[in-house]
Amino acid sequence: MSIDGICLHALASELNETLSGSHIKKIAQPEKEEIIITASKDRRTYRLLISALASLPVIYLTTENKESPMSAPNFCMLLRKYINSGRISSVSQIGMERVLDIEIEHLNELGDPAKKHLYVEIMGKHSNIILCDEDNKVLDSIKHVSAMVSSVREVLPNRDYFIPTQENHYNCFEISKEDFYEDVLKRPLSLKKMILSSFTGFGPVMAEELCIRSDLDSDASVLSLSDWQKDAFYQAFLSLISDLSNNNYSPVVITEENTQKPMEVYPFTLQMYKDKVSQSYESISMALESFYASKNLKNNMEQKSQDLRKQIHILLERNVKKLNIQSKQLKDTDSMDKFQLYGELLTANAYQLPAGEKKVKVLNYYTNEEIQIPLDESLSIMDNANKFYAKYNKLKRTKEALNTYMEETKKSIDHLNSILSSLSIAENEADLQMIRQELYEFGFTKKRPQTKKGQTKKTKPLHFVTEDGFHIYVGKNNYQNEEVTFKIATGNDWWFHSKTIPGSHVIVKSNNEELPDHIFELAASLAGYYSNGRDQDKIEIDYTQKKQLKKVAGAAPGYVIYHTNYSITVHPSKEGVELVK
Repeated sequence: MSIDGICLHALASELNETLSGSHIKKIAQPEKEEIIITASKDRRTYRLLISALASLPVIYLTTENKESPMSAPNFCMLLRKYINSGRISSVSQIGMERVLDIEIEHLNELGDPAKKHLYVEIMGKHSNIILCDEDNKVLDSIKHVSAMVSSVREVLPNRDYFIPTQENHYNCFEISKEDFYEDVLKRPLSLKKMILSSFTGFGPVMAEELCIRSDLDSDASVLSLSDWQKDAFYQAFLSLISDLSNNNYSPVVITEENTQKPMEVYPFTLQMYKDKVSQSYESISMALESFYASKNLKNNMEQKSQDLRKQIHILLERNVKKLNIQSKQLKDTDSMDKFQLYGELLTANAYQLPAGEKKVKVLNYYTNEEIQIPLDESLSIMDNANKFYAKYNKLKRTKEALNTYMEETKKSIDHLNSILSSLSIAENEADLQMIRQELYEFGFTKKRPQTKKGQTKKTKPLHFVTEDGFHIYVGKNNYQNEEVTFKIATGNDWWFHSKTIPGSHVIVKSNNEELPDHIFELAASLAGYYSNGRDQDKIEIDYTQKKQLKKVAGAAPGYVIYHTNYSITVHPSKEGVELVK
């Protein structure tokens, strides 16, 4: 998802109402392309986060206060020089462009009133934060753009600030009905492409949404529309403009039902996502903060766990390869019974068989058929029999050893798959540290994980509570699975786990009461959600009481066996429970 001009329009209105008249108290640059401006108004403190990061450009009010580096970067020092202690007079959007103008009044070096403009451009990889003087001369920017980088516009000190114009694009607030019908609705494009190429500020999401609100196919040709379809589209457009003009917003975050992964954030309820999970917020800033906090957490965890994930995949590949080799070696032992039979038949017929032959025929008294046995002509009949017995015994020992080795290899594969499952739901560095510790303790890696000063070694299992007061605990890794099953759970509590795939142990505290049917479904859905089957539509879950579980001595943490259980097929979800923090 990228913020379009419509989303920025809603944000500009909110920021202007909240921040106009506020005084800047602090400016920090916690990341290379991110600043946080702290301002106060009416005895309240606000933090404005502005990010020009190419992958996640954004601006919103936040409650988070990030730690700043010991020495401030140059751009941060420049902002402090010019606008620290200044007053934010307004926050406005330039046209319907993805650009905000934060106008700041301050006193210059001589104590005279002056103005500065802090332009925030939310444009994907071209995003930037630019400080300009009253005459729109660039003082500096968080990203410098030279002529070698862009032939359209330089962003360097002492250059004029301007926004490149988009030809044939209308401002949605200014277009007349005549231009709408005589120009826009006569462009030889699909409906969706026509919207994107005709109006500034419209992104793919709003273009698709406008088509749905008009009950039209976004891929349909504009030239194929009937008069009533054109009228329906124009009325849907006017309705949208009315909502924008009247600040009629209802910010939402749209998430995937299975994974709870954030998909979109928008200032309106979107009909195109009516089948998805929608969470409403009081303000667009709150919605953006929630959306991008999840995005940042996911991105950060993916980056932090990248090496660990690669290491586990390599270990899995090695063990799978080892298991394949062991399987082939085990197949080679299938001939051992034949050698035992050869030795037995030669021993039984030794008195009547001639020596020095390359092969002999004897009667197999098990099948009552003749069998031909190859011989070493340099050995006696009994020596040949002993040779076959030796081969049999060697293959027998090999088979017994291979069965043991294969069992150990299979356990390693299962263990690594469970660790990989834990990695997919790790939430912070402490969770990753526990996974590293497990890899070390069970011999998958020889390097002891280093614990940073002040970093806790263990994290707590997830704790949920249902609307009717039942407490549910979920292990995020094998150590926590062990904890919820054998420390938190007592005999009559209920245990849930995905039937055939790696996943978390889920415990429902029954308080020695009989659980309602819907609690079984909720807990089973949680067990499905916190497993490798999260993306499946349906998943089978085993459940039983804790007293039916047994831990195997020497097994991996969280490994249990049970002989009495029930099964239920559910849709993976964590709906219906509230996380206890």
